[in-house]
Amino acid sequence: MPVTALPAEHAALAERLDAALPQTQCTRCGYPDCRAYAEAMAEGAADINRCPPGGAEGILRLAALTGRAALPLDEARGREGPRAVAVIDEAWCIGCTLCIKACPVDCIVGASKLMHTVIESQCTGCELCLPACPVDCIVLRPVTGQRTGWQAWSTEEAALARSRYAWRKTRLERERREHDEALAAKARAKLADLESHSKLTDPAVLAAKRAVIEAALKRAAARQAPQEARDDEA
Repeated sequence: MPVTALPAEHAALAERLDAALPQTQCTRCGYPDCRAYAEAMAEGAADINRCPPGGAEGILRLAALTGRAALPLDEARGREGPRAVAVIDEAWCIGCTLCIKACPVDCIVGASKLMHTVIESQCTGCELCLPACPVDCIVLRPVTGQRTGWQAWSTEEAALARSRYAWRKTRLERERREHDEALAAKARAKLADLESHSKLTDPAVLAAKRAVIEAALKRAAARQAPQEARDDEA
């Protein structure tokens, strides 16, 4: 899906709103990440009271930036509470890696069929690993006592979470591109092999196989093009 640039005034506001969000990347606001929620608020498409991790203070910060009136937290999105970190019961962990894939800040380490563990200092308490675990061996442990919202989270911790989330997105994009490039190389090699044996292959069968391979190469090129365009703009 192509990325649509925000108008300049909305983009600048989105930057400020994103900086005022706790960067837990929990998706409870209904958007895929904090940045997407910030952009929706900047465009007037989302209310400012949809971030439970930011709590009441977070709403006041967003209200000041947008000029809107503060609202009570939309509890359909969750309730404000102490910050928690995920803890894996190592005795029950089956090493499925699903929690690793779900973590937006890459704070869960482990390997397939081996026990996983959470780096607590990097955990944002987003809860996304809970539904991903097929054996329910992950629990959330409150770590901030009675402190909630921004009283339980700092600007420095939010900045670290943002950078880790950005690094994860870059890693996933690189891995996707490497996977696509490897598949494309195999397809080109297969096409060359077909061409070298063209005299031994039924022309109709050869044409059908060539069409399938060329279509796959076109799809790979189409997926590659948007990323190359973003790289050129960077």
